[in-house]
Amino acid sequence: MIDDRKLVLPPKEEVKKSMEALIHHFKIVQYGFDVPAGEVYHAVESPRGELGFYIVSDGRNKPVRVRVRAPSFYSVYALGTMLKGHFVSDMVGIIAGIDPIFGEVDR
Repeated sequence: MIDDRKLVLPPKEEVKKSMEALIHHFKIVQYGFDVPAGEVYHAVESPRGELGFYIVSDGRNKPVRVRVRAPSFYSVYALGTMLKGHFVSDMVGIIAGIDPIFGEVDR
């Protein structure tokens, strides 16, 4: 558990009693905190494939670039290869098999 007072919101009981804790809470929520400059890619395995996040920072509180790698986009992208040699009527079953979320695809 992180106990650094610069990164963690103060407890609610402390915010209700202390003006300094309230100001600290407001500053963290509104401004955030500065992070080291650099880039990072982190992936999480989801039921539909790898969900990845690529973030580039210049050392301030807001990222310079954020890229989300949605698994459904790449599944639908590969649909052309999957459909080769099949009938048009098979397309419904193949699309249902990869189970895409079209909100991810339509970006």
